[in-house]
Amino acid sequence: MTNNDIFKKLRVALQLRDDQIVEILELVDFRISKGEIGNFFRTADHPKYVECGDQVLRNFLNGLVIHLRGTKENPKNAMDVLAQNKEAVKTGGKLEVKAKAPQKPTTPKPAAKKPMGKKPAFKAKKQEPIVEKVRFKNGKNKNS
Repeated sequence: MTNNDIFKKLRVALQLRDDQIVEILELVDFRISKGEIGNFFRTADHPKYVECGDQVLRNFLNGLVIHLRGTKENPKNAMDVLAQNKEAVKTGGKLEVKAKAPQKPTTPKPAAKKPMGKKPAFKAKKQEPIVEKVRFKNGKNKNS
């Protein structure tokens, strides 16, 4: 199975259009035109057929992860994104990326008054290693 076949199957399974694929690739700062993407989806005997390289497929998959899951700071629900893609395909509209902005209260709540004392200093905890050092004994002596 070639990269072109994988790319085609993902495009069909996720119901993506060429402009949506361009937007997904731009999430990982990979610039490519719709015409170049169209060449990946042509039949192998077409004169303008282009082999999809590893770099293009890798960047598409990385962008797809960001597109579906969101970033660490702004997570998304993948099922909501797929539902938006379905609606965009049905209506022929453009894909809208809706970022969840933090909700600000409309009326500020009065803060409890605290005495103007000295603030406690920030103390960073010493980070312990996740995995302790392991000594491998493979039956070989280092001295030999």
